[in-house]
Amino acid sequence: MDEPRTIPPRPRDRLFAAVTLVLAVLLLPAALARHPGRARELACRWALGMRFPAEDLTGLTDGAMAAFTAARTEALWRHGQLIGLTSGYRDPHVQQRMFDEEVCAAPAPRPRHECSCYHRRNPTTSRASRWTRAPRRRALARGTVSKYGSEEEAARWVATAGTSAHVSGDAVDIGLFDAAAWLSEYGAEYGLCQIYSNEPWHYDLRPEAVDDSCPPMYADPTHDPRGREKRAPVSWR
Repeated sequence: MDEPRTIPPRPRDRLFAAVTLVLAVLLLPAALARHPGRARELACRWALGMRFPAEDLTGLTDGAMAAFTAARTEALWRHGQLIGLTSGYRDPHVQQRMFDEEVCAAPAPRPRHECSCYHRRNPTTSRASRWTRAPRRRALARGTVSKYGSEEEAARWVATAGTSAHVSGDAVDIGLFDAAAWLSEYGAEYGLCQIYSNEPWHYDLRPEAVDDSCPPMYADPTHDPRGREKRAPVSWR
């Protein structure tokens, strides 16, 4: 892939996972006292909150929140796998700016002043989106981020505000490679599905997958019929 979005496995990740699991076990008595019926979920949330302090689940729909919480709870307790969120809900202007930046990052797709990202007026981002962008800025510095050069090509990698499930709060991006691999195998049990084959970090809420399994993946977002009729830019002026 042109733009890496998941962090490859690192030796220290096993140590982090082991420490987080031990922490969850130690927190279990307190969780039992607080919510006996949800102790494993609560202990997991506390432990993962210490491991991933920058993540922000605000804005996810109730369904997406429930599915993601259930999946990461089971991943930790069943397999010792940590699942951290790098991006969940995104404000429409943030999402559109991400798309526009891919177009404007091209060597010379059109005069710079004509790019809508040149006129952005809303710099607000969530904590989670700032965490997501930091690795991407480092990738830009290394020259690993592709210069797409057109809206059509950029749309294969970044959705517009009118088409992204992040804007509706029904999508999550996963930061660690092993976590994305775990969701690829078990995510359907919780209604979380990889929708695009070129985005192994991105999972949409698909409740029907619990009974019917995940649908076949599209090659990229431009092949998804849900977004074709909605593709429209957000005005920055």
